[in-house]
Amino acid sequence: MTHDVVIIGGGPNGLLLSCELALTGVRPLVLERLAERATTPKANGLVGRVVQALDRRGLHERLSGGDGPPFAVPGFQFGALPLELSRLEDNPMFILPIPQRRLEELLEERALELGVEIRRGHELTALSQTADEVTAELTDPEGAYELTARFLVGADGGRSTVRKRLGIGFPGITDRGFTSRQGQVAIDPPVAVPGTGELEVPGLGRLRPATFTRTEHGVFAYGMFQPGLYRVSAVEWSPSPLEDSTSMPLDELRDAVRRVLGADLPMRVVDGVDPGLRRSAGANSRQAERYRQGRVFLVGDAAHVHSGIGGPGLNLGMQDVLNLGWKLAGEINGWAPEGLLDTYESERRPVGERVIMHTRAQMALTSPGEGITALRALLGELLTDPANIRHIAELMSGADVRYGDGDGHPMTGRWMPDLTLHTESGTTRVATLLRDARPLLLTRTSGAAKAWAGRVEEVTAPDAPAEAVLIRPDGYVAWAGEDTDGLEEALRTWFGTPG
Repeated sequence: MTHDVVIIGGGPNGLLLSCELALTGVRPLVLERLAERATTPKANGLVGRVVQALDRRGLHERLSGGDGPPFAVPGFQFGALPLELSRLEDNPMFILPIPQRRLEELLEERALELGVEIRRGHELTALSQTADEVTAELTDPEGAYELTARFLVGADGGRSTVRKRLGIGFPGITDRGFTSRQGQVAIDPPVAVPGTGELEVPGLGRLRPATFTRTEHGVFAYGMFQPGLYRVSAVEWSPSPLEDSTSMPLDELRDAVRRVLGADLPMRVVDGVDPGLRRSAGANSRQAERYRQGRVFLVGDAAHVHSGIGGPGLNLGMQDVLNLGWKLAGEINGWAPEGLLDTYESERRPVGERVIMHTRAQMALTSPGEGITALRALLGELLTDPANIRHIAELMSGADVRYGDGDGHPMTGRWMPDLTLHTESGTTRVATLLRDARPLLLTRTSGAAKAWAGRVEEVTAPDAPAEAVLIRPDGYVAWAGEDTDGLEEALRTWFGTPG
């Protein structure tokens, strides 16, 4: 049996890709090396455009546990400098607090609802490919086996076996000039301020959750995800004489926080909760030399790694997936125009480069020294200007992404706003119309894409933002115009010949 797509890696990126493909009728197979989901705390939530993108698949309410569309936050940070986002009329910074383990549980739940097959305890050992298929060699608890697929996607993290077996280079830098320690602990009053999530630290005053505190000794950050339980992180600007560890003692974290803040923070482990105490030296900033080799693709950390400051990782990786998924589906379902799959790398690689750039810049801004302190003071002044706030917010959220050369209608290549539309079927949102992962054509008068019926969904709305707006399944505008001249060419360019 030859599978449509084999996905190596059952984390958020691999699971989301399986959902995207299954929505289009493609048969994905997810292979995960771990026999059980890891309990060690990882990412704390989703930041940026991806929150809105998941709303366009009907996943936001499932992941947030609440009703209604995503919300933008009034404030955020860039390199431990405040961003007063409430000053922006159209704030692009959306967040969704959710531990990665819970995110994976809910995405797996959705994948299984869609009929995706997920195998745990299966590890890739080698792969090869021809012009028509990919052969993967694997091991599971019963021994070695192999399978074939039309395509294979590596969603297997920064140490990607897929990338290594392909021989794809991973150039970049490894900064070993600092040591990070973190854990999930309880903090009791009076340091923990009841009902607010804030900490009252002797000598420093009140600290807010989801903020970074820079001192000349390092950086302290924390967040609260349930009452009394905190994710605490301390970064010190000195190489560690110790090896990386996932079983660091609590006293080591407590001592590091004391050195950074100059104050004691009373912390204790909670019974029945994995504290996730770990130590790591430095950070990698690297990007794969290419995102595609033949019938094999890389997404997420397999394609790029960077500092986690500002929380960009899942935003970047999951939008890789949303970009690739519909293009793979088009190829497998037989309608993809020539060269469509090549646009995955040409569109997403520059986005990865910008994330690596701004995370390196943020880490530099948190480093010690009088020169950095002066630079922070100057940048702090610049970040009182709403135009500069917007520039940084759009950079961090991914709202500055525009695919293509920028020619044509101002909407082309941009993210489609989640407008409220009045259609023959009633009032709806753009996000609702994109939930089945199909291309969408909004028109003020009907019948512009009859030849693509069944492939492109056409919705007539007199209050559409242009005479015709062709929206890709990932939420970006493929083409827009104040008349329909050029629409047929755009339909052929992105969604193939009709039939």
